[in-house]
Amino acid sequence: MEIATWNVNSIRARLPRVLEWLDSRRPDVVCLQETKCEDAQFPRAEVEELGYTAQLHGQKTYNGVAILARAPLCDVVRGFPDDEPDADARVLGATVGDVMVLDLYVVNGQEVGSAKYAYKLEWLRRLREFVDHHYPSAGGRLAQKLVVTGDFNITFDDRDVYDPDAWRGKVLCSEPERDGLAEVMALGLRDGFRKFDQDAGKYTWWDFRTRGFARNAGLRIDHFLLSDEAWEACTGVRVDLEARGGDKPSDHAPVIASFA
Repeated sequence: MEIATWNVNSIRARLPRVLEWLDSRRPDVVCLQETKCEDAQFPRAEVEELGYTAQLHGQKTYNGVAILARAPLCDVVRGFPDDEPDADARVLGATVGDVMVLDLYVVNGQEVGSAKYAYKLEWLRRLREFVDHHYPSAGGRLAQKLVVTGDFNITFDDRDVYDPDAWRGKVLCSEPERDGLAEVMALGLRDGFRKFDQDAGKYTWWDFRTRGFARNAGLRIDHFLLSDEAWEACTGVRVDLEARGGDKPSDHAPVIASFA
C-alpha cells in the first residue's frame, strides 16, 4: 500500500495537476489538505473517474481536508468531537483495509505570541487528547496500524530547516510548537521519514515569495507519524520533488509512504 499526503493549496486551482499526478502515481490512499472548498464543490466526479472514492471535510475558501482511496473507506471521522458547528475543517479520519488513517491540516499559527499562535498550541493539545481517546491502545501505547499524516506546520529540529539560525524561535520552528507535537508523538508515534533518512536539507515546503524551491530554501513540515505496527510495515518515505516544479504548483510537494 502507498499512502500520500499533499497540501494542494486549493483543489480547484490545482485540479489539472492533481488529476495528472493521481493518474501517473496512482497511490492507494491520498490525504489532501487546504482543499479550500465546500464538499459540494469538490471535483468528486473527476476523482472517481480515476478509480478513487472520496471522503471530504471541506470549508469555503479556507482549510479543508480530503481522503481519496482506491478501496472502501469506513469509520469516517470529521473534526474533533467537541468542535463547534463552524469550526475549521482540519481533521479527517478513516480506515482503509487494516490501516487507520488520520489526515490533518494543523493550524499555521501566524506569528509567535499572536492569538493564532495560542490557538495553535491549544489545537495541538486537543489533537493529543483526540488521538489518545479515539484510537485503540495497549499497555499505554497505540495499537494496530495508525498513520497520522498531513501538513503539520511544524518542523521537528534543525535538520528540517534550511536556515536554522534565521528561523530559530519563529513560528513553525518554535520550541512550544515542537513540544506540542512531541506530546502527540509520546502516545506512541514515530517520524516515518527518519526511519530511512537522517540527513538535513530534505524539505516538503518552499515559500513562493522568496523563490525558495529554486534555492532549496525550504522546511520539512509534512509528516508521516506512525504507530509501532505501521512503523514496522513501512518500507519507505519519499518526497515527490517533481510534483513541486512546473507551472502553477502548490507550495508543498507530495510525500509518499510505502507499506508492506
